Amino acid sequence: MSHEALKAQLEDRLQALQGRLASIKRDVVQPHSGDSAEQAQERENDEVLDAIGHETAQSIHVIQAALQRISDGSYGYCDACGEPISEGRLAAVPEATQCVKCAA
Repeated sequence: MSHEALKAQLEDRLQALQGRLASIKRDVVQPHSGDSAEQAQERENDEVLDAIGHETAQSIHVIQAALQRISDGSYGYCDACGEPISEGRLAAVPEATQCVKCAA
């Protein structure tokens, strides 16, 4: 798979994750119910949304870093050993920063 195809795939994932994060942020700022039992459940839901939001933000950062590596020409090379990352690994994990050997 070419770097351009991987770039398009990463850009699509980035757009989807940014949409998800925006949705999570909208949900978190919703006012809570006046009922204390419902408030407890809503606060638990807020904690879950916060965790999902944090994970989504981390994924966005990783994808943006991969897109930057494509832009600057360092994409596809292992951060640890400098060797090329296999096409199969990049096809499976386009944001990979290490070859299979170093990742193990």
